[in-house]
Amino acid sequence: MRHMILTGTLMLALSTSAMASQVYKWVDDKGVTHFGAQPPQGQQATTINTATPPPRQAPSEPAPSVEEQLDPEQAAIDKKVKEDVAKQEAERKQYCENARTNLAQLENNPRVRIEDGGEVRRLDENERQERITELKKSITENCK
Repeated sequence: MRHMILTGTLMLALSTSAMASQVYKWVDDKGVTHFGAQPPQGQQATTINTATPPPRQAPSEPAPSVEEQLDPEQAAIDKKVKEDVAKQEAERKQYCENARTNLAQLENNPRVRIEDGGEVRRLDENERQERITELKKSITENCK
């Protein structure tokens, strides 16, 4: 049974390349491009390789959308919004980094001092645990 499946699969794979025929391309007297399986008589035709697709070329810069081409004012607004979103994302990342640093300090150091009303005082264990809980909640909600 396996031998039959293997043979059938092999035959199917080979048949696609065997079925690929030659394709010819030529331009007539009126400048119209034609494609066909038979070359025209009395005209020069080039053969086209149908076995492999042409390589894809990555665009160096994305083409402007139809909206950008029609309305440059809207394109400027979109650009400003994208810049604002990027700025907010950078601020959020900085906040998350600071919150994680503060959390690590609170978790690793039982003797944390803060400045409160111009005076430096030490957090007691309950305040320290409350701040740890608040920071964990804030990190969960705001940081990915």
